[in-house]
Formats: sequence, C-alpha cells, structure tokens
Amino acid sequence: MRIDYSQIEPELTSRFRHLTRDLAQTSINPNLRALVELRVSQINHCAYCIQLHQAEARHLGEDQARLEQLPDWRSSPLFTPHEQAALAWAEALTHKATVHDDAQEYNQLTTLFSEQEIVALGFVISLANFWNRMAGGFRK
Repeated sequence: MRIDYSQIEPELTSRFRHLTRDLAQTSINPNLRALVELRVSQINHCAYCIQLHQAEARHLGEDQARLEQLPDWRSSPLFTPHEQAALAWAEALTHKATVHDDAQEYNQLTTLFSEQEIVALGFVISLANFWNRMAGGFRK
C-alpha cells in the first residue's frame, strides 16, 4: 500500500464507509447490489474489491456459475432481464471514459426499475467506482 488513506483521513473514510453501509437500506436487492459492485470492480481491475464482492456474493448465496459468467453476462442465460438492465447501467456509468450514448441502457432500466431504484443503483455504482479508485490508486 502506498499511503493508508484510512489512517490519514479517518473521519472522511468513515463517512464514505457509512454511505456504503447505508446502501443496504435502499430497495435494491442485496444480491443484485453485490453483482453490480462485483462487475464494476471487474471492469476497474480492482483485485481487492473483486475478492471482497465475490465473498459477499457467495455469503448471500450467489451461485458460483453466475459469478464465473458475470464478465459475459450479456451472452449468459443465467441472468434475468432485471439483472441485465442493472449490469448494463453499471457498465455504462463505469465506462464513462469511452463516450457513448447510454440512452438504450437507461431506457431499459426505466422499464424494469422504479425511479427510486434507479437512483439507488446510481449510488451503488458510483460508490463502487469510488472505492475501486481509492483501492487501486493506493495499491490496497
């Protein structure tokens, strides 16, 4: 690890951890949240976060075959349309460096999720990206 950011900014780190824990209070199913966080971590190549979210998903009873096929969720028959919409949105928000029109992903999302759930997914995805960048940048 380069710098232990939790030691340098313990109060700020604690606030972000509380925000992350508060995601459990949203209407997003915990299994879906774990899949979305894992997919974001895979995209960002954050080994620490991948391990963390895989363990969380297994703890929640997620099937190993689904975890193995998560990188190829688009072609896998193991993911529901609901999950596919959430994963597409996760990828659209995570791959912001590669500019594309995310209207298709968003429109699909609006047919399967409430506005409250879409906002909650946005927070889940954004915080997963935040933690990936902190862990990756500081080599956690």
